[in-house]
Amino acid sequence: MAVDYTKYLRMEKMPLYWCPGCGDGIVLKCYLEAIDELGWSKDDCAMVSGIGCAARVTGYVDFHTLHTIHGRAVAVAVGVKMSHPDKHVFVFGGDGDIVHIGGNHLLHACRRNVDITVVLINNWIYGMTGGQHSCTTPPGAKASTAPRGTFEPTIDVCKMAIGAGAGYVARGFAGDPVRLTKLIKEGLAYKGFSLIEVFSPCPINFGRRNKLGDPAKLMDYMKSFLVSSAKAKKMSEEELKGKFVTGVLHKDESKPELTESYRQLVEKAQASDEYWAKYAKGTLTDADKDKITREELKGLYPYDVETPLKEWKKL
Repeated sequence: MAVDYTKYLRMEKMPLYWCPGCGDGIVLKCYLEAIDELGWSKDDCAMVSGIGCAARVTGYVDFHTLHTIHGRAVAVAVGVKMSHPDKHVFVFGGDGDIVHIGGNHLLHACRRNVDITVVLINNWIYGMTGGQHSCTTPPGAKASTAPRGTFEPTIDVCKMAIGAGAGYVARGFAGDPVRLTKLIKEGLAYKGFSLIEVFSPCPINFGRRNKLGDPAKLMDYMKSFLVSSAKAKKMSEEELKGKFVTGVLHKDESKPELTESYRQLVEKAQASDEYWAKYAKGTLTDADKDKITREELKGLYPYDVETPLKEWKKL
């Protein structure tokens, strides 16, 4: 059944801000299709973005949205999720915003495995803010801050996320929207931190500056760096040099999710506080003792527990 995209968009904000040939619109379409297939209510969805071309999406989608400052979208999204763990929280942004500036926040969200989904559009450049090179700009490519070509090593974002502890990591391509929709849908449904990196063309600030032709030729150029995970399994390390593998790269469903761990801690802490309050008043019952173990009391009580525990032994 065809998706009615208009019900997810603020139509008064149309037409889109993005340049002709930009891949951001394709990625947004895939994302909305994934949301539609999951059947999630708009009222249960919150999207956060920082600054940049991709970050403009929070103005277009009709969810709860926050358009925040440069590089801080992931940190804000974590705060939204911690205060509203029942909501679906997403981040939409580019490589400059989320990785180059906001990399520290990204690392800690991966480590904590907090249940948010980051759709990272990697177009190899700061598209909106002037065409500066980012930490993913290929060596030798030209940018406004590298008119003779970049010479810095780059970051493989997916490998970095896996190393930092992310639960779900995938890489897709704007030129393969059917597969990209499946990757985004799987990432959204994952209970924990999910990152979907999307290779997507910037024909103006990257393609034109590097004389890579029209948007279709730039799409083909990006595609030449990509190889599917199925094909990669049959290739040697030497053959994979300079290539980026697409598909689901990592998925760990055994890893604890942050908001769930926090909820469990709060429940135990409340039981501990309730226990000691009743103990002090002399109203402790046998049922209260069954709610929390002696070892849990020792681990959760923030003060000296030796005296009350000695008293407890007398009970």
